[in-house]
Amino acid sequence: MIRVLLVDDHPVVREGIRGMLSAEADLDIVGDAASGPEALARVAELSPDVVLMDLRMPGGDGVAATERITADHPGTHVLVLTTYDTDTDILRAVEAGATGYLLKDTPRAELAEAVRAAARGETVLTGRLAGKLVTGMRNRSAPVGPALSPREVEVLRLAAEGATNAAIGRALHISPTTVKTHLMRVYEKLGVGDRTAAVSRAIRQGLLPGS
Repeated sequence: MIRVLLVDDHPVVREGIRGMLSAEADLDIVGDAASGPEALARVAELSPDVVLMDLRMPGGDGVAATERITADHPGTHVLVLTTYDTDTDILRAVEAGATGYLLKDTPRAELAEAVRAAARGETVLTGRLAGKLVTGMRNRSAPVGPALSPREVEVLRLAAEGATNAAIGRALHISPTTVKTHLMRVYEKLGVGDRTAAVSRAIRQGLLPGS
């Protein structure tokens, strides 16, 4: 079972998401919170696998909560679920450590699959949102970083688009194990621990081409 915590300041929204995900046999909604500070307390209490996090809440900023959760609870992945899709919002969430970013109009089946992917530590970004992330990153200064091989760039580019290891392998005609090896080398070069952070840092450093 994947343990999920819902964080949103609107009770109706929380109940709606709970209703959508409760039908999934492998997803267990273990609790909810209405603000960033409350989310921190609930994560410490419940140790969820995935937190569905709203961004803008009167009781506490979702980005700040995301940063604290990912720093203090590395086994918990934060998946942002919000109505805001600006470059700045997406960039702030990813830089805070969010595994992915979805909008609240995401269909139920897609949302459930995104939760599963987030629980596996995979990046969850639709093509449109990934493009906005790239735009936001490219508008920042790009310090010089370590060189990635052409194959590593290809693998990371597909990872940025949300492709799984198996899908990347099929696209590049290599095994999922080889994909994982390339990603581990990328993490080491960039000094990060997961896909989302690797994509964020690579774009900021000008190592990953924009789309």
